[in-house]
Amino acid sequence: MLEASGIEKSFGGVRALRGVSLILAAGEVHALVGENGAGKSTLIKIFTGAVAPDAGEVRLRGELLEQNSPAKARSLGIAAIYQQPALFPDLTVAENIALGKESGRLWSKVDWRARRKHASELLGRIGANISPAALAGELSMPQQQLVEIAKALDANASVLILDEPTASLGDRDAENLFRIILELRGKGVAIVYITHRFDELAPVADCVTVLRDGQSVETRTMDGTTKQDLIRLMVGRELEAVFPPSETAPSDVALDVRELSCRSLGVQSVSLTVRRGEIVGLAGLVGSGRTQFAEALFGLAPMDGGEIFLDGNKVHIRSAADAVRLGIAYVPEDRRRHGVILGMPVAANTTLASLASISKSGFLRFAEEQKAALAFISRLGVKTPSADTLAGNLSGGNQQKVALARWLMTDPKILILDEPTQGIDVGAKSEIYRLMRQLAASGLAILMISSETEEILGMSDRVAVMAKGKIGGILDGASATPYNILELALGHQVAVQ
Repeated sequence: MLEASGIEKSFGGVRALRGVSLILAAGEVHALVGENGAGKSTLIKIFTGAVAPDAGEVRLRGELLEQNSPAKARSLGIAAIYQQPALFPDLTVAENIALGKESGRLWSKVDWRARRKHASELLGRIGANISPAALAGELSMPQQQLVEIAKALDANASVLILDEPTASLGDRDAENLFRIILELRGKGVAIVYITHRFDELAPVADCVTVLRDGQSVETRTMDGTTKQDLIRLMVGRELEAVFPPSETAPSDVALDVRELSCRSLGVQSVSLTVRRGEIVGLAGLVGSGRTQFAEALFGLAPMDGGEIFLDGNKVHIRSAADAVRLGIAYVPEDRRRHGVILGMPVAANTTLASLASISKSGFLRFAEEQKAALAFISRLGVKTPSADTLAGNLSGGNQQKVALARWLMTDPKILILDEPTQGIDVGAKSEIYRLMRQLAASGLAILMISSETEEILGMSDRVAVMAKGKIGGILDGASATPYNILELALGHQVAVQ
């Protein structure tokens, strides 16, 4: 169906692809894995016509694909769903799905009822309980991802590219997606599946190609291929300790939340403590209220009830500014929308929450900004050509480090991390985990929200599980198991030893 041969691509002096080849058959799910910066995104952009290769060729159904463009790729049946949804926030779900399919006639009448019905049918196919009349900008990240999937289904694509499609999905939504993928495969659709979650590959992928440093290292069938095999091929070495052990004991209670409620966000009477030097994992299904609790704690929505104590002192948080002043930092889930400003340099992103410390008489001291940014680039191991490089040009893992640097510069007491490793590769994950352990060892209290059970268990000293806006239970030691986490997330009771 699709064949790439000897693809080369450079951006300035950086070679993104070095003779990459890939063959994609009809009715096949072909996984594409590699660390951030390995060349996956560049290869996708070449397939979809967003970028032209410097050398090599792409053939679709045996025909040479020349002068490709996004419009041409779509017309030929090549569709892509990216990790970050690209919906128009002020249009409805139905309008976003229908966009690009209008007749273009000047006086043509839109059949609104048919449009909404069609959108509802598409969403129903993937088990998405989303109103076609809802504004896209008011949807959660997982809901936006499901709308993107519905758009691709509507395009009747013969080649479908999925870039981290489950990054924002819970287990049930992911299972729905896998069902749709297998259904499409059975209809002869050729699917490229990009993910950093290797456990997803066995249920859906037929074969896998590994990219490393812009080269296609190996293509093999998934049958008999293990997670460790893929990690070794990706990084060129064995990666033994993904989750570094905790080497310090938690001390005094830094954060004590008592019966916190926020009706507007659906948070109900949440009580939780986090000690200095401790990482508390916050688990739960999508829609359980984990992110909403963090937003209420950070002052992004008004509390209706409850109390918050920091170091034993009762505090009042009415805004994000109050939270920052009191020593609470929040790295949000969607780093590209809320974590970093892609069009600003690394230096500006790093100092954005601490402008007062690098200003004098209302004027920004650029030398101080550079000095502070370079210190955090070194401390966190941010891979960037310079502090003046735009954040949007960095890999996902390095963008996450920049988002983390911004809040560490405020010298917080409490650090809230919402999906800290979402969409980044195993090597970058290991670096983020190492940083988290170092920060905890320095006395920081960390609340980590994660949808990955392995991450929750590997990094948490204690695990709080939310369901329907409430804490269903808190697990530690031997009681912190995948089974108990799922039972609590489903609203069931578990017997804790």
